[in-house]
Amino acid sequence: MSRSGYTVDHRLSDVDANVHHAWDNDLEPILTVEPGDVVRFECRDAVDGQLPVDASAADVPEVSFDPVHPLTGPVAVEGAEPGDVLEIELLAFQHKGWGYTAFMPGEMGLGLLPEEFPEAGLHVWDLEDDVGRFVNGIEVPLDPFPGVIGVAPGEPGEHDTLPPRSVGGNVDIKHLTAGSTLYLPVEVDDALFSVGDCHAAQGDGEVCVTGIEAPMFVTCRFDIHDDRELDAPQFETDGPFTPTGHDERMYATSGVEDDLMAATKSAVRSMIDHLSAERGLTRGEAYILCSAAVDLKINEVVDAPNWVVSAYLPESLFPDPEE
Repeated sequence: MSRSGYTVDHRLSDVDANVHHAWDNDLEPILTVEPGDVVRFECRDAVDGQLPVDASAADVPEVSFDPVHPLTGPVAVEGAEPGDVLEIELLAFQHKGWGYTAFMPGEMGLGLLPEEFPEAGLHVWDLEDDVGRFVNGIEVPLDPFPGVIGVAPGEPGEHDTLPPRSVGGNVDIKHLTAGSTLYLPVEVDDALFSVGDCHAAQGDGEVCVTGIEAPMFVTCRFDIHDDRELDAPQFETDGPFTPTGHDERMYATSGVEDDLMAATKSAVRSMIDHLSAERGLTRGEAYILCSAAVDLKINEVVDAPNWVVSAYLPESLFPDPEE
C-alpha cells in the first residue's frame, strides 16, 4: 500500500481548522508547498464521523448530508497557475482498521436501485491483513484510494462536493491506488488541492452509493507542468483492474437494454438475485457486496438498439466449501 524512496515534508491532521466541506476558490490555504514536496493528509470518513465503528443500520437514516465529504485542505502549490497541470503522485494509504458500507433508505433516491431497498443497510468492516471481512466468511481484498481528490474550480462561490468535476472532486476512480499519478487541470492560482472520502475498496460502479468508506491517511507528492493542457482528469495506474488484483474466474450477470442505465440496473439486479440464491446472502448484503467488490463493464455500445452491461463477481471472495 506504499512506495519507498520518499520523505514526508508536511503532515496535516484532520482537526476542524484543516477541513472544509465545499469547493470554493476563496478558501485560504492551510499550507503552501513547493513542487516536489510530500504531504501526508489525515482524512475523515465520507459522512464525518456520523457512522462510528459501533453504528448499526438504524443509525443510517439519521445521517445528514448537509454537509458531506469532509476534505482535508486546501493546500496551495507554489507557482501553479491557471492553464497548468497539477501532478499528484499517490505514494501511500494507511487506514485505521475499520470502515463501513451503507445504503440509504430508498425514499432518498440514492444509489443504483433505491426503489428496491426501502430500508437502510449497513456493514461495518474489520480491515486487517489487507482484507475486509464480510459475512459468511467472505473476504474482500483492500486497495485503498481517495474517493474525492481535486483542485478548486475557477468559478467563484461554493460548489457541492457530490458531483465530480473537470478539476477532479468526487471521481470515485478505484484505480487511483498507491503508485498511481493523477493529472488535473489548474483553474486558480496555486491550484488549491484537497482530498478526502477515502475507500479501502470499491467495485467499479459503487452501486449502493458507498464503497468501503474508511478514515485514512493519504500521502502525496506534487509537481506542476506548464507545458501541458488538460480539460479533465487523466491518470497513470497499475490498477488493480479487478477486485482481487489479478485475472481469475468470474461469475457475471448481464443487462441487455436500449438504455445504458437500464442495462446497468438489470445487470446488478441479476447479480443480487444470484448472490441471494446461490451464496446465501440477504438482498441487502448482496447489494453491499456488489458496491464493495463487483465490477461493472460496458461490453457493447454499437449494436443498436440494445446495449450490454455486465456485473463481474470474483469467485475467490468466497471461502472454499471444502475447508
